[in-house]
Parts: sequence; C-alpha cells; structure tokens
Amino acid sequence: MGSMGAAPAAAAARPSVIQLVFREKGALYAAYMPALTDGGLFVPTTRDYMLGDDIYLLLSLPEDNQRYPVQGKIAWITPANASGGRTQGVGVRFPADEKTRLLRLKIEEILGTAISSHKPTQTL
Repeated sequence: MGSMGAAPAAAAARPSVIQLVFREKGALYAAYMPALTDGGLFVPTTRDYMLGDDIYLLLSLPEDNQRYPVQGKIAWITPANASGGRTQGVGVRFPADEKTRLLRLKIEEILGTAISSHKPTQTL
C-alpha cells in the first residue's frame, strides 16, 4: 500500500492568471454577467478549463488606472466553434466577498443605464 500523501500535486495546480483590460464601456458591457449572484465576467481564452476551476483575474476597467485582482471560478465554458459565432472563452463567477462586491458596484456604476440594455453580449 502506497502512502496517500505522496500523490502528485498536479490536481492542485495553481490557478492561471489572466490580465483582462477593458478600454471601452461597450467591451465591459459585453463581458459583464449580472445574472450571476455575485457578478462575473466573460473571459476570451483558448485555454482548456473545467467547470469549477479556479482562475485569477487582474482586471483593468475603462478610465481607471487601478488593477483589480479577482479570484474567481469557471461558471461556464463557450467552446471553440460555438453556435452563433460566439467567442471562445469562459465565464468567471466572482467570489462572494466584500472586496469583489465593491468591484461589482464599480463595474455597474461605469455601465450605468447600459446594464439594462437589450444589446447582445458574450454572456448568458
């Protein structure tokens, strides 16, 4: 019988880090996911992820020089060659913490009335 503690740590690999820069309000609108309870963002990527994987975002918002770190989880996956010409990528669910709640409020403030628009987005 082998020792259980000697298992390779591949399953617990560090979450990937993606820098996500939004220069325009329209791009932020297309990626923001208010349907998720704690908010979230669509991240265009060709990397393979599984639902529930941890992902670390360094987020830059329009007209804001600050970068916001977000430790999120993969909530959905848009595969390559998805129907409707949708961009390949992942939906990242924000964590339910105070720092991210304030970030979500900031995003919603930037988007203003656009958040209730019916323009198509990359999200749900």
